[in-house]
Amino acid sequence: MHLEIITPDKKIFDGEVTLIQLPGSKGSFTILNNHAPIISTLEAGTIKIQDSSGKELFFKINGGVVEQLSNKLVVLVESA
Repeated sequence: MHLEIITPDKKIFDGEVTLIQLPGSKGSFTILNNHAPIISTLEAGTIKIQDSSGKELFFKINGGVVEQLSNKLVVLVESA
């Protein structure tokens, strides 16, 4: 699935991932390939990504929103 993580200043990630863990406002959750469509708010915390090569990346955020539709994820964050 394709993931973009965007701050007001710049795009900090744009690529294919197999897994993303997010700090949701009602608790942490994971999105995998073919996940049902979702829009959620995010709290301050850490985003964990596993890219298509299996490498894990971590981004510290101060909150934001995520939208997932048809294996395309867009994460808008205040800062990272």
